[in-house]
Amino acid sequence: MKKALAIDVGGTKIYNTIVDERGEIISEIEKYPTPKTYVEIISIFKEIISKYEKEVDVIAFSTCGSVSNTNDKILGSTGNIASEYPQTDFKSLSTKPVFVENDANCAAWAEHIIGASKGMPYSVMLTLGTGVGGGIILDNKLYKGKSGAAGEMHFKMSRDKHRKCTCGSWDCFEAYASGTGLKKTAEEISGNLEITTYDVIDGIKNNNKQMIEIFNRWQEDLLNGIIGLADIFDPDVVVLSGSMAQFVDTDYLTEKVNEEIVTQPTKVVKASAGNYSGMIGAALLALGVGV
Repeated sequence: MKKALAIDVGGTKIYNTIVDERGEIISEIEKYPTPKTYVEIISIFKEIISKYEKEVDVIAFSTCGSVSNTNDKILGSTGNIASEYPQTDFKSLSTKPVFVENDANCAAWAEHIIGASKGMPYSVMLTLGTGVGGGIILDNKLYKGKSGAAGEMHFKMSRDKHRKCTCGSWDCFEAYASGTGLKKTAEEISGNLEITTYDVIDGIKNNNKQMIEIFNRWQEDLLNGIIGLADIFDPDVVVLSGSMAQFVDTDYLTEKVNEEIVTQPTKVVKASAGNYSGMIGAALLALGVGV
């Protein structure tokens, strides 16, 4: 059975493990804090690869930033990693084949092959964390657009220039439906700039009416985005992953989405491929599983 060395590159942490063709993690998961400098990031890549490349058939990167359709180049990175990162020559890092894909796309593929959208040809996955990532599966194929950058969740939710988004624009879906968006909503309703998402969740557990109002407003913003995505892509399912997904009422979202969409009924579910779905999906794609 073929195996991939999977490396997950985020703005704060780098993970690695070995994954087989079944999508099973078959080695220890190692973790490194993401260095601040590009040189140090490349040094960690080389250290990981030199340690394991003889044991695997391919090197599979799941990474922040959009990735080319040739799966070997970063098109655009995020603000929380070294600015030189898109210059990385991934193929030069190993004598084995090297495959690179966006982390949300990788997670969407893991859900498609072994997770919550398994057996469903059409799905949209949203990763709800500090930001919002997106992965789209159409007719059992990962949809990447003309350049590879499809799935970025930066469509407009308002014309008011109310919230500045990390992309530099205003009022994007990410600025409302992310964990950062929940904090902004909490600040606006409570008037407390020190409030955190943890305060909101703890307040809900204690039946605090204001915290419940804050969360419901945030969930409505998420709902509105899902309605738009469902109308555009007509998916079998919308999969929610990431740290914020655990708090979402998927039954409520499914009911409300289906009340408003003009396409055929869909459902909203939570991801099931696990916390390391990015590495699993990168490995499955690199190994050609389901492609």
